[in-house]
Amino acid sequence: MTEKIVAAVEKYRDLILNAERHIWTTPETGYKEFKTSGYMEEKFRELGYDIVKADGITGFYARLDTGREGPELLILAELDSILCASHKNSDPATGAVHSCGHNAQCAAFLGVAAALKERGMLDGLCGAIRLCAVPAEELLEIEYRSKLKDEGKIKYFCGKSEFLHRGYFDGVDLAFMVHTSRSFTAGIGSVGCIVKRILYKGVAAHAGSSPWNGKNALYAATCGLQAVNALRETFKEEDLIRVHPIITNGGSMVNAIPDMVTMESYIRGVSFAAMEDANKKVNRALIGAAYSIGANIEIIDRAGYSPLNNNTDMLYAAKEAYETLFPEEEFTVTQTRSTGSTDMGDLCCIMPVIHPYAPGAEGTSHGSDYAVADPEAACVKNAKWQLSIINTLLGNGAERAKKIVAEYRPLFDSKEAYFAYVDSLTSSGERIIYNDDGTAFIK
Repeated sequence: MTEKIVAAVEKYRDLILNAERHIWTTPETGYKEFKTSGYMEEKFRELGYDIVKADGITGFYARLDTGREGPELLILAELDSILCASHKNSDPATGAVHSCGHNAQCAAFLGVAAALKERGMLDGLCGAIRLCAVPAEELLEIEYRSKLKDEGKIKYFCGKSEFLHRGYFDGVDLAFMVHTSRSFTAGIGSVGCIVKRILYKGVAAHAGSSPWNGKNALYAATCGLQAVNALRETFKEEDLIRVHPIITNGGSMVNAIPDMVTMESYIRGVSFAAMEDANKKVNRALIGAAYSIGANIEIIDRAGYSPLNNNTDMLYAAKEAYETLFPEEEFTVTQTRSTGSTDMGDLCCIMPVIHPYAPGAEGTSHGSDYAVADPEAACVKNAKWQLSIINTLLGNGAERAKKIVAEYRPLFDSKEAYFAYVDSLTSSGERIIYNDDGTAFIK
């Protein structure tokens, strides 16, 4: 099968490399990937796939059935970009740029899809393969996504949880996605996060003639930032807590006391328990700052990403697949956990998944100097490896995949149980009720 994999991918080398460059030039953020999704849909149709488009949002999936009984394997690629206006290749109108490498992901994914259509590529495989181009992995533009949610267009901010909720992954047994990085490697997983939108509410007044008549929302917000910073030594190192708020609107004009300041933040952590504990501390600090100024505060908390725990058996299947394909090289599995986050964590709550890495990138991830410097490794070699993983999992009667699925013990028994829990993390509303005597009740 190794020779078939190499030959099939090489046949589509130009398709793969052209896709990487094309998608690099059309960066779009989550749930706005109209050009990228349309481009990928067109290429899939040209390859002979019947695609199922997501209803009302970007993204799609297609399915290949081997005709032989076995598990269904989900393979993903992410359509969205980030925002980094200082990058030389960012969209001048939006600041969007693929400083995350998702353009290379999509190109490798397209190569996998093309190769699977070649004669004999499904021979010896059992089960089914679901190929999904998913939107909105990067968790940003919270206000925009909140608007989509309020309009009923989405329920969840991240694409994989939204697709899971919609039933687009029903029937899937296990999943993987390869992210662009600096080497062929994988760790044990990554942290999750709670996502926050924070509105400090003051009272406007003339900043020169009568500032004493106002309540400065910006001062309340800066006090809140300092209070959160004072908490950092209370976070346990093993919980890998990360809190990184930004102010998205700090006032409307310089000669008025700001009456509204908005912020966004994540609370990252290694487990749901750690995230919830840290979030309670942060909320107390933010609320206390508002009370100190006599302002109010609205805090909107929602589940962001779930912590990712890579399935060990799948990791070693991926390692075996790599070293079978490239016997002169070694694939590294480490015991490190990333303090970045991904919505692949949402899927690991109910099925075995892995999120390994392929090389080809240089510069700083999400930074102004990021680039796909080696598209051969990031896209072509990556596609060959993914096909080898498919063969390792679904070959030989899908024995490897069946064993992984049978032995997996998910955190939640069903997607319904999972969503019931993450929905319980949602809270909103003003947090201070002032009494006439100046005292207050804190929610």
